[in-house]
Amino acid sequence: MTLTSTSTKFRALGAAVVATLGLTLLSGCGGEDAGTVPDGWGTLDTKSVSVGYPEAAGYAPQPAAERGKANAAVALKVEKGLRTGMVSVQLNFATGVGDAGEAAAAAGAGIGLGATRKDTQDVRLAGEESAQEARRIDYEFTSSGEESTPAKGTRMTGVVVAGVDSKDVPFAIRINAVKGELSPADLDSFVGSVTVR
Repeated sequence: MTLTSTSTKFRALGAAVVATLGLTLLSGCGGEDAGTVPDGWGTLDTKSVSVGYPEAAGYAPQPAAERGKANAAVALKVEKGLRTGMVSVQLNFATGVGDAGEAAAAAGAGIGLGATRKDTQDVRLAGEESAQEARRIDYEFTSSGEESTPAKGTRMTGVVVAGVDSKDVPFAIRINAVKGELSPADLDSFVGSVTVR
């Protein structure tokens, strides 16, 4: 009887181990993981990356016919006819770029004169393991007041995340907003929402 009881315990333990292994395999252990998109956020999807945007805060996707040719995807926050926030994805925006550092240098050059860099750091993104290395640049700038942007002199906050996808295509993902409209936690969530393919 003891043997039967022990055997039953081993069978139960074996079933639990098999179930755990099955769940691990289904969850993609060692494979592609995805960024964490917070509740109340939407997602912009492109062939190289996907990124979250704060939909509940008023951001909405811009139709392809309305966005600039350099942008693969855009979400805008428009208030009283002014673009007070933007999330954009640019792909293949520079030539001769082979890694995250080079992508960040090219993307950083596009931040513009008069911008103040606040921080630059290496980050690890979710997604294809070969393409997870990226660089984050935090900066501030002053709105020009042109092209439906906030009044001239308005301080703006920005973050750009740059890297190279698994097919060696450089990407730059930006979020800009009127300073104070997005918290540091929101900006961290933006970076954490990225999945690179």
